Amino acid sequence: MEGTTTNDKRVWKRSFLTLWFGCFITALGYSMTMPFISLYIDTLGSFSTWQLNIYSGVAFSITYFSQAIVSPFWGSLADQKGRKLMCLRASGVMACTIFLIGTAQSVWIVILLRFLQGAFSGYINNATALMAGETPHERSGQVMGNLMTANVTGTLLGPLFGGLIAGTLGYRITFFITGFLMATVFVLTYIYAKEHFVAIPAKKMKPMKKIFAELDNKGLIVTMFLTTLLVQSSLMSISPIISLFVRQLMHGQGNISLISGVVAAMPGFGTLLVASRIGRLMDKTKPERVLLFGLLVTAIVFVPMFFVTSPLQLGVLRFALGLSSAAMLPAVQTILTVDVPSEAFGRIFSYNQSFQATGGVVGPLIGSLVSSVFDYQGVFLVTAGLVLLNFLIVLKFVPFKLHR
Repeated sequence: MEGTTTNDKRVWKRSFLTLWFGCFITALGYSMTMPFISLYIDTLGSFSTWQLNIYSGVAFSITYFSQAIVSPFWGSLADQKGRKLMCLRASGVMACTIFLIGTAQSVWIVILLRFLQGAFSGYINNATALMAGETPHERSGQVMGNLMTANVTGTLLGPLFGGLIAGTLGYRITFFITGFLMATVFVLTYIYAKEHFVAIPAKKMKPMKKIFAELDNKGLIVTMFLTTLLVQSSLMSISPIISLFVRQLMHGQGNISLISGVVAAMPGFGTLLVASRIGRLMDKTKPERVLLFGLLVTAIVFVPMFFVTSPLQLGVLRFALGLSSAAMLPAVQTILTVDVPSEAFGRIFSYNQSFQATGGVVGPLIGSLVSSVFDYQGVFLVTAGLVLLNFLIVLKFVPFKLHR
């Protein structure tokens, strides 16, 4: 694989540390601003509750929507120009769009900038693809797990920093600081991230159709794409209604916002606790086994959420969800790293990102629809069904991997 011919291990390790920091700041910057999008939009005009909900929903989902559409194009370009360039493109545009959101005077400007942010996004995805090419195979699982840790840690700390900044300095300052942080990521990536990449001319680059035709494991790759979509959908299905469900459990009494935030963050704490260990486990055993185990345990954990009667019970179960879900997306990425030719890394990982972004749209829609037709608890049973279906699909299409 790319990068394994160098004798200087410090090169890929320095690249890894740089990209870990970049993934951390990207996730931090995203989560710093996302909890306040609806509140920020409310300051840009006089809106009814219905209008505010619609505008907030559009501003939230349009980033995932544009990301899902455009990612394959960037993946093709990554295989021609390199993944480091794609990291620079993503961090640079994110720095600009987030900073400009802080200057917006209209909700439509916010939505437009959010659309552009999604269309030019992909730092974490390309950092993962870059490290997949630079990391020795025997360290792939650990590196993928640690990159997931960077993502989760940033997502966890973002709301805390964002809340502190917004509460003391205002919403707009939060966007300005986030833009500055992403500009820092751009500079550090440019200076310190190294990629041993041999450009593939567009005329010589194999089309994805031909690459897929040459793969011996087409079913496995497609299954991993579908798994990414279903995992992301299941993890985000509760997102739109978690604060409402917590309010119901608390009977409208107490500090609902604080308790909702803690409950929402619990899976992140669980994932952070075990992500690195699971990465090392995948280097010792097969990632397919780890993925199957994670899917099965996750499906089981969702079921008792249907019966919770207090925020404490919900929080404990969501912490357990973080422990089990920590195995899933890193396992998918490790499987793709091992089973995909290096010349197609950029495109394969970008397709995978498209499926993940689609899950970011589908999951909240499922949660909102199910909770509207049935009740909040119904979301957990439907989600458990989705994860169990995912388990059965993986079991069907990759059983030969389990005994290899």
